Amino acid sequence: AFMDINPANPGHVLVIPKFHAADLFEVPDDWLAATTVTARRVARALKETIDLQGLNLVQCNGPAAAQSVMHYHMHVMERRDGDDLPLNWGIRPGDMDEIGALAERIRANVA
Repeated sequence: AFMDINPANPGHVLVIPKFHAADLFEVPDDWLAATTVTARRVARALKETIDLQGLNLVQCNGPAAAQSVMHYHMHVMERRDGDDLPLNWGIRPGDMDEIGALAERIRANVA
């Protein structure tokens, strides 16, 4: 884990496994688990170090999700009220029938 040199906010840390995998779909389970546990350790340290108002764990996969480095990693990002970081989305109720139908299709593919 190390500080991002292009931080979205001052408490922006990257957690990167030594095992090379391009994205979430390639990273082995043990490295995925280790990355997540390390992200939580970093988040706890941030909470003890600064006046943490909020926190995002961000992991991007593919160009459409703004993945800029093709090596699996997780961002631990400190958040503040009014920081205007364009990450959150508004709440819009979905069509429950469409949601249910898609959930069934996804469930059929869970390994």
